[in-house]
Amino acid sequence: MVILRKKLAGISRRALEHFARRARRAAGLKGEVNVLVTGSAEIRRLNRRFRKKDEPTDVLSFPAADGISAGDIAISSEIGAVNARRLGLSPAEELKILILHGMLHLAGYDHERDQGAMARQEQRLRRALGLPSSLIERSRDGTPPTADGGVRARRRRRRT
Repeated sequence: MVILRKKLAGISRRALEHFARRARRAAGLKGEVNVLVTGSAEIRRLNRRFRKKDEPTDVLSFPAADGISAGDIAISSEIGAVNARRLGLSPAEELKILILHGMLHLAGYDHERDQGAMARQEQRLRRALGLPSSLIERSRDGTPPTADGGVRARRRRRRT
């Protein structure tokens, strides 16, 4: 499911849901993934709460603790729009890149520690899904990031 709290021109919830399903399957994830597209203020609150970093970022991934769903992804539409303009992409392309990046984090990849495994997988899936350059490739080619390039946050177990 995709929740568009912060809408961008030319982006439909339905199209993002369709892409998210394709990306989830391509990443080998079982179970549902929820995607929240919101503003930088909410992303900053989530980043502060779960990662103890008081700054906005482009994408956060929250692996599921319940074993039923695959997890959740939160994306800053504002940072995505800035990155899209800077890189000459449409906002829709940038959101799809962020969704794929988040899916790979949910699948267990960690580009900060995996000696390039996530970068290789993201490059392969980006091509298969018809997407332009990935977050990891952009950080390697000298393109200055406006955020950390995606992070995996630890989710606290929900109390019931």
